[in-house]
Amino acid sequence: MKVESLGLISREMREQHLKQHGCTIWLTGLSGAGKSSIAFCLEKLLFSQEVLPFVLDADRMRLGLCRDLGFTPVERTENIRRCAEVAKLFTTAGLVTIASFISPYQADRKWVRQIHDESKIPFFECFIDAPLAVCKRRDPKGIYKMALKGELTHVTGIDDVYEKPEEPELHLRTDTASAEDCAQEIYELLIKSKIFLARELS
Repeated sequence: MKVESLGLISREMREQHLKQHGCTIWLTGLSGAGKSSIAFCLEKLLFSQEVLPFVLDADRMRLGLCRDLGFTPVERTENIRRCAEVAKLFTTAGLVTIASFISPYQADRKWVRQIHDESKIPFFECFIDAPLAVCKRRDPKGIYKMALKGELTHVTGIDDVYEKPEEPELHLRTDTASAEDCAQEIYELLIKSKIFLARELS
């Protein structure tokens, strides 16, 4: 695994100290598919096992770093670029970074994977999948309701496209599985991928 230097403390030193390899878990899917629920369930599960995780999601990023961006295709791409660079920094510091973003475009997600691969950072794309009808019914932020009334434009699944992942590491159906079950499946993938170093896990 390539070592990237952060000052006088290398990435390898940080990972040995934390007893974990930094990695990025990228959750993609429609609004209402369950990305945030899974992200925070996974964060809680990892923390209970003395793993150091952090969730990056659209609400956190758009309140600060990305608050100048709207939802046009160009702005969505720039949003994902910024989010990916932040995820990469966190991961290089040794964290298990859980990135939860609609990220609707295949080209953007391919680029996110590429910048991780170039730095030899483990990257796991997880397609959080639920039928649009289910997402509309959940509609946690009311965006589908506003879009259907014409009060909101550039809404993924309504007047903007969502390009489904072609080869994600995991494809999780949230219309048939709970957030806790999905988080457990991601956790088991991390164990199989040897993200955790010299620790007892339950």
